[in-house]
Amino acid sequence: MTSDQILMAPETAHPTLRAAVSGLPSYVPGRRSAGEDIAALASNESHYEPLPAAAAAVAEAAGKMNRYPDMAAVELRERIAGHLAVTAGEIAVGPGSVGVLQQIITGVCDAGDEVIFAWRSFEAYPILVELAGARPVRIPLDDAEGHDLDAMAAAVTDRTRIVLLCTPNNPTGVPISHERIEAFLRSIRSDVLVVIDEAYVEYAEAGTGPDSLALYREYPNVCILRTFSKAYGLAGLRVGYAVAAPAIAEGLRRTAIPFAVTALAQKAAIASLDAADEMQARVAVVKQERSRLAAQLAAQGWKLQPSQGNFLWIRADDDLRARLVAAFDQADIMVRAYQGDGVRITVADPASNDRVLQVMTAVLAACAA
Repeated sequence: MTSDQILMAPETAHPTLRAAVSGLPSYVPGRRSAGEDIAALASNESHYEPLPAAAAAVAEAAGKMNRYPDMAAVELRERIAGHLAVTAGEIAVGPGSVGVLQQIITGVCDAGDEVIFAWRSFEAYPILVELAGARPVRIPLDDAEGHDLDAMAAAVTDRTRIVLLCTPNNPTGVPISHERIEAFLRSIRSDVLVVIDEAYVEYAEAGTGPDSLALYREYPNVCILRTFSKAYGLAGLRVGYAVAAPAIAEGLRRTAIPFAVTALAQKAAIASLDAADEMQARVAVVKQERSRLAAQLAAQGWKLQPSQGNFLWIRADDDLRARLVAAFDQADIMVRAYQGDGVRITVADPASNDRVLQVMTAVLAACAA
């Protein structure tokens, strides 16, 4: 066959994606708009500008961004370890807590293994599980919009490798108490890794959720997952971490994409830890606004569970959900809608929250008309 014949040969095949990838649902990010008067309440970001110390650290680090970051993130891991009274060997970092979670699933699960989680919860869970070739096991939330731990324990099989517990749960805001998680840990096999996902832990009132570090110290199969994206305000830099038994943490570091956590992110995270008091002051204001917004919505007649995140959850069928989204769009407010389930609204500054109240009042009036 001549070279011309090879070039003219009919195409008989083409590269294809794995079936598991082709069938994945796309992760739906929070909706965005470039308008000047848009209230961006869809992604649970901090509405504050970055902490001054973090911004200064990024500016300084930017002068060296021609160099690769520390792949092992030694300084950041040591600072996190000191903050939590653990060792650096128990810390693994990644590009946001979702990046670390991908490392966890990749490091623990083989094809066909099972990962159990509540549903609805963080929508990246089933995507990451299926991408790894494992099988997602969704357990419906209970009537209070929280985790049904009895049903989750009953769902554990010989193929179960991981259980994900999101507290406070995203998107419903409902926490899981320390006592309930401890009872759950006692009821399942000790070789099942239980990941306590605490992306919003800083917003939770003391005593509403677990003392996850105490559980970790008592149960070696516990892994804690946290992030700098929410309360610390580093969503745009992507840095999160896990606390896990040294052998597990070492495995997570091995599965990480090299240099995934940038030098800017590492320096900003360290500076943020040093500015914890300022972060807590900001969180206190968000908590006050959360309480005010929830109380006024309840007074209007909306039914919602007490949230321990920086957001509120409105359970709604598709008709009400469509009404809410349309009304918020008309008012230039971006919220997060979940088909068949409801709407999540990030708590922001008082002015934005007042706009939310106005929309909710109008929707309720329209529904009653």
